Amino acid sequence: MITELGHFALILAFLIACVQSVVPLVGAHKRWPGWMAVAEPAATAQFLLTAFSFGALMHAFIVSDFSLKLVVDNSHSAKPMLYKISGTWGNHEGSMLLWVLILALFGAMAAWFGGNLPPTLRARVLAVQSSIAVAFFAFILFTSNPFLRLVVPPFDGQDLNPLLQDPGLAFHPPFLYLGYVGLSICFSFAVAALIEGRVDAAWARWVRPWTLAAWIFLTIGIALGSWWAYYELGWGGFWFWDPVENASFMPWLLAAALLHSAIVVEKREALKSWTILLAILAFGFSLIGTFIVRSGLLTSVHAFANDPERGVFILMILVFFTGGALTLFAARAGAMQAKGVFGVVSRESA
Repeated sequence: MITELGHFALILAFLIACVQSVVPLVGAHKRWPGWMAVAEPAATAQFLLTAFSFGALMHAFIVSDFSLKLVVDNSHSAKPMLYKISGTWGNHEGSMLLWVLILALFGAMAAWFGGNLPPTLRARVLAVQSSIAVAFFAFILFTSNPFLRLVVPPFDGQDLNPLLQDPGLAFHPPFLYLGYVGLSICFSFAVAALIEGRVDAAWARWVRPWTLAAWIFLTIGIALGSWWAYYELGWGGFWFWDPVENASFMPWLLAAALLHSAIVVEKREALKSWTILLAILAFGFSLIGTFIVRSGLLTSVHAFANDPERGVFILMILVFFTGGALTLFAARAGAMQAKGVFGVVSRESA
């Protein structure tokens, strides 16, 4: 019963995300306060429903519900509780549900703590964030449903990959996803600013804490992954120099650059176009990392899936959001003239 409720909550969250991605955007364009106000309760409801859905899946792993295909494939009744819980995201479907839970969390936090934002900008940020959620809810529901039942449940599960039965699995992926997905809110701020045609010191002041939070989480996630690879397989082992680890390092570099350039926008009103571009590319590379890990494009010890059909779906998401944002950037970049001027030899240049 709890499993069915979790599946239903996921579908309901998808429908709410669809409403949230359209209504506030129209409201901001038409300057209708009532339509813009839909964004905040929708963001909260979307997060709570997704959290319930993830909790239902975790419950199935904890109680060893072997009527669920995902639990059979990735758990066993004799496993320690830590690995039963972490087994929830130690697979493709469960990890994608964690991905979208964190996406909904950042959207809800933007609604909860964005009271000082202009109403139109806040509505647009939440609408763009929700449009990303719509794409990933659709991906989960149509290609990677974690709530598939088995007609004849087996007596016990097939257990989790022995390499993943490590405390590293409990901490490395959640921190990595908090960083990966945290960059989505920076992307949403950038696209909302492009739609609004306004990038200034106040915008940089709002976007900087989100960038810093995502960068810190990504740093912790990469460090934990490196440490795990070091003691699991030895220095220079396959995980440490794995393309998957390098895929997570690319958005880290871009996030570090974004953090610094946002400070320059805040202090000097310069590097506006560059900051917007970095925000788009940082999340774009997070999506590229997700595509690499889940498409079978690269073979890796800890690639989640080798399904080209799923890879094509993620590639479509990547092309739509990154391509759409870059097209919008090309159309609007000329309007974002820098007010500040700095010399060639300066801190900003460095």
